[in-house]
Amino acid sequence: MEPQLLHDVTDAVATVVVHHPAKRNAMTAGMWRALPPLLDRLAADPGVRALVLTGADGTFCAGADISTLRESPEEAQHLAVLAEEALAVFPKPTLAAVRGHCVGGGAQLAAACDLRFAEEGALFGLTPAKLGIVYPASATRRLVSLVGPARAKYLLFSGELIDAQRALGTGLVDEVLPEGELGKRVAEFTRVLTARSQLTQAAAKEFADGRTDRDAHWTAQARGSGDTAEGVAAFLQRRAPRFTWSVG
Repeated sequence: MEPQLLHDVTDAVATVVVHHPAKRNAMTAGMWRALPPLLDRLAADPGVRALVLTGADGTFCAGADISTLRESPEEAQHLAVLAEEALAVFPKPTLAAVRGHCVGGGAQLAAACDLRFAEEGALFGLTPAKLGIVYPASATRRLVSLVGPARAKYLLFSGELIDAQRALGTGLVDEVLPEGELGKRVAEFTRVLTARSQLTQAAAKEFADGRTDRDAHWTAQARGSGDTAEGVAAFLQRRAPRFTWSVG
């Protein structure tokens, strides 16, 4: 099978799979180009309430296919940044499910997700210093927001790989699961996400990512959504809420 991004939607969760197992799911130029329009389609789908990004055959993503860097490192980095930014602004909750290697551009993609769950044995690394590449400003700022300046410098200066438990300690990862338990936990957690108010999630995502000019917008959305009234009624009636507000 050619290197590609696979996807499906089940129970309101879109799963995007990086599929290039011959090179540990390294991203080709075509794969970088394919990600933003795929995310646009999934964002516009009212049947999608959350997104999981993962890799095929037991590894997440080993970064950019090095052959693309030989041809045009500037173009390859530009494509990676566009893909990363498209993932970062996806308006619904995103979760990276990480097994195996999550390195270079793969770590960029994972960091652009809202949350990162990893399986024991996963390895994380930011490796531009091994290739003489200037790491993008947007990706650097995102990394600093997750792990802090000192740890970001450690990872970027050295290019060394760290294991899942250390990534958990730095804040790069949110949960670490025993081998064989990641899929079950991701399915369980995304069921929680899809049952919650999409209004709350969309507003919280913007605010947490630093948006400061949308308070009035979200106040108006909350006022007209009916989600608050439904949430309160469901709580008082001891039933599951049926939230109706959706992105777009």
